[in-house]
Amino acid sequence: MPYIPYTPKQVQDMLEVIGVKSINELFDVIPKELKNSTLNIPSGKSEYEVLTHLKNLAQKNRTDLISFLGAGFYDHYIPAPIKHILQRSEFYTAYTPYQPEASQGTLQAIFEYQTAMARLMEMDFANASLYDGGTAIYEAMMMAVRITKRKKIIISETVNPIYRLMLQCYTKNLHLELVTIPHQNGKTNLEELKKSIDQQTACIIVQNPSFFGELQDYSPLFSLAQKQGALSIISVYALLQSILKTPGEMGADIAVAEGQSLGLPLNFGGPYLGILTTRKKHIRQMPGRVVGKTTDKQGQTGFVLTLQAREQHIRREKATSNICSNQALCAFQALLYIAFLGPEGLKRTAEQSIEKAHYAAQKLTSIPGVKLLNDYAFANEFALTLPVNAFELVNHLTARGFIPGFPLGRYYPGLENCLLLACTEKRTFEEIGILTEMIKAYLTYRR
Repeated sequence: MPYIPYTPKQVQDMLEVIGVKSINELFDVIPKELKNSTLNIPSGKSEYEVLTHLKNLAQKNRTDLISFLGAGFYDHYIPAPIKHILQRSEFYTAYTPYQPEASQGTLQAIFEYQTAMARLMEMDFANASLYDGGTAIYEAMMMAVRITKRKKIIISETVNPIYRLMLQCYTKNLHLELVTIPHQNGKTNLEELKKSIDQQTACIIVQNPSFFGELQDYSPLFSLAQKQGALSIISVYALLQSILKTPGEMGADIAVAEGQSLGLPLNFGGPYLGILTTRKKHIRQMPGRVVGKTTDKQGQTGFVLTLQAREQHIRREKATSNICSNQALCAFQALLYIAFLGPEGLKRTAEQSIEKAHYAAQKLTSIPGVKLLNDYAFANEFALTLPVNAFELVNHLTARGFIPGFPLGRYYPGLENCLLLACTEKRTFEEIGILTEMIKAYLTYRR
């Protein structure tokens, strides 16, 4: 059964209108060596054959692993009703709400999402979401460049290395100066960050908790940046904002986050959700769209796109971004998660994750040769120093059903023996005990 819905006669009629005799003639302008025929693509399969092939591929994935992996993406429990509501057709098929009169449900969902994100971060406004945590940092950085008319960007090395790689990629052809302040054995170098701020600085970018799990209050740093006319950007772990000192409390100008921890499955890397919030005075430089609440001529409540700063809506040279995305379904999923858990549920989830991480740290550092990388305060993620290469330990334990964490040497040369380990509310004290015994046994065997 072919997937192309046109009959041979319909295809021929279209070719005659175009003025060519065949499909191949239509593509004669393409050099022969570049055509698909050189790729040796096999013939198509039936629908049943394709589904069978995909199922066989999916069965190769390991879904039974006990994971202590974090590094920016976390294995939180997602309440069962969320998936049910999310798959209702009016939400699942919704697109960018260009026609407000026909999109009130989608617009209201986005409005409620914006409200929830602004409250969670204690900031004035949130936009209608971006692709992910990394693009959110990039958009925040470009906001700062537009607002300050400056080119110097200061970023801590304790910011997620994936995000920093994204910044390097996106800014490769831009005339910006990216200055990275090295970490101090996994700690954020606050003194060097302060010294680096000058009157050419557009913004300073930090993360809380840091990639290493370190908790930090950046209020003094943000205050210093403000005196120099630079903007403060902070990337945070969204779920933990229910109990940590928020970006708003610290005085940040722009706060961003990866929204995956708010009810989105790990799902092999996405789709995820970029959260961006800011102060009211910066809202006109915020990318994407902002949904507002209004009243129509009959006095009824309605929702509209209040600000639209994409090139589709305004003159191209005045557009704030051309990579911002609606991501409405992912944003709605995060909103459902917050609504189902409520303020107390969010706090309890964060507290359980932190409690179990500290229990894990206590148990694991009781193993001879295993210790914390340093003495910083942490929430639900921490770095360990091992007497062996962390990559080897991860490979050994993963083959036995446990992912013990993330090997820091992948992004930080010199830390090949360091392991980043995270706990969520899903990890049990029993699992932590088993992990401890497995690591102890492996280290004993290695000796």
